[in-house]
Amino acid sequence: MSAGQNKKQRAVMNSQQEWTGGLIAADVRCVLAPNPSPWTLEGTNTYLIGEVGGRAVVIDPGPAEVSHLERVSQLAQGPIAAIVLTHAHIDHSEGAPDLSELVGAPVISSREIDGLDLGSVELRMHRTPGHSSDSISITASSPTGRYLLSGDTILGRGTTLVAHPDGILSEYFDSLRFLRDHCNEQGINTLLPGHGPISDTPVALIDFYEKHRLQRLGQIREAMKSGNTSIEAITNAVYSDVKPEVRIAAELTVAAQLHYLHNEPRG
Repeated sequence: MSAGQNKKQRAVMNSQQEWTGGLIAADVRCVLAPNPSPWTLEGTNTYLIGEVGGRAVVIDPGPAEVSHLERVSQLAQGPIAAIVLTHAHIDHSEGAPDLSELVGAPVISSREIDGLDLGSVELRMHRTPGHSSDSISITASSPTGRYLLSGDTILGRGTTLVAHPDGILSEYFDSLRFLRDHCNEQGINTLLPGHGPISDTPVALIDFYEKHRLQRLGQIREAMKSGNTSIEAITNAVYSDVKPEVRIAAELTVAAQLHYLHNEPRG
């Protein structure tokens, strides 16, 4: 088996593991929010990043669930300096105002700040629209490693929603390619997603995401050739096995894919 095949196999195996959060490294912890659902997998991954005794940052506080927010504040290894949102969807952001009041830290986004210095830990924000127009990804560099926090741009299991019309597929492809290049150039080998298990093969996972989306585009082209032109008909043809509770996600993604196909350059 080649090295590339090994990486892809590990990515698949990691995605099948039950995820409960916990300590990832001495300065990185995932506190799994109690909001499991077909949309959020085991729940939202709330991350605490910061060295012991130093300032900490909370990434995506998740739902406004008092016990979860109190647990986040108690598990911080130092004073919480800021709360950062990868995007504004409610399963990531709802608890931000309450946590801000609880710990006395500001809520910030990539539109307000490009980076944070926490002593031995440095965060850098990168605009990665596609899942949503305001999506960011975050690079965390620390003595324990280099990490990519991907929000909902890349999940730890399955694939993500392109939430048309706010999410645009062409921007999503650009974001995936940027993140792949960034991981290769910066030697990032741990991906911390917004939902699901972490991955030690981020580049292989990004490759899978791009390949999967291109395959879906091919399936939609074939469905259209067969006379399916509406979002409902194409969803029935291409996403026939989708669960009823997340069908709207499939329909939104089909809308994003149709927008992409109608606007792609003609050779």
